[in-house]
Amino acid sequence: MIVTYNSADVIESCLEALSKMAPGTTAIVIDNHSVELPKLNVEVIANADNRGFAAAVNQGFRATSSEFVLVLNPDVRVKTPLDDLIAACRQHGIAAGLLTDDAGRPQAGFTVRRLPTAAALAFEVLGLNRLWPSNPVNRQYRCLDLDLSRGGPVEQPAGAFLMIRRDVWRTLNGFDEGFHPVWFEDVDFCKRARDVGVQIEFVPSVRAAHTGGHSVNRVPEPCRIRFWYASLLRYAAKHFKGAPFRLVCLAAALGSAPRMIAGIIKQRSLAPIGIYVGVIGFALRATVRKVC
Repeated sequence: MIVTYNSADVIESCLEALSKMAPGTTAIVIDNHSVELPKLNVEVIANADNRGFAAAVNQGFRATSSEFVLVLNPDVRVKTPLDDLIAACRQHGIAAGLLTDDAGRPQAGFTVRRLPTAAALAFEVLGLNRLWPSNPVNRQYRCLDLDLSRGGPVEQPAGAFLMIRRDVWRTLNGFDEGFHPVWFEDVDFCKRARDVGVQIEFVPSVRAAHTGGHSVNRVPEPCRIRFWYASLLRYAAKHFKGAPFRLVCLAAALGSAPRMIAGIIKQRSLAPIGIYVGVIGFALRATVRKVC
């Protein structure tokens, strides 16, 4: 299953690679109202508007009866057969392969992460992880201490290359469509899966090349900023309580100020003021009223 949004220039190569590595696989494309989509020789479910990634994944599950469903981003090209991934998914319920760049180098920090703590999200919104990527909180969160050549149980692989057994999806009532249109829906799904005892298996013998950020870069920057903060705070509201939740909210508000200044300088415009003032207000309100 491939969820696409304005990915006309990569979707065909994604499907071609999948057909070579998994012949006989039934592919479904869920199109979230792209401006243009080439004619594809697979089933396409075309939405009249952008329903978001989570809703589109749920659509894909309902449109097929397959026991195992591979969620694949359109900018991912499968490089190896999927047999090991299917075997791991059959045994554990959720399995993920290794994402690499075009040169075959593992995408460390992205392909596998640990579930975010309140401290990790606070460091993220404060910009500390970008300014000091080797800090211990970020190393833990992004699994920078993990040997990606070795498989085993992990907490949160990327939703760009994720195989899910149907009964697990059903048990969790699918992806939470409140994460709209994108971000943190895969993190939330993995968190809820682990909470009910599902093991998520990392299978590095199954690999795929990943460009990264293809669809979200088609979204205007002001919208991307709002969507990212809204989804991050929704995740914090669902999974943290009391002081940890308020820490994330206050960090989001505090971290917005330097981001706003940087945006003004970069764009030579006052437009970022309106964007980040809105984020600050939303984050501060969330400290007294949960956003989920």
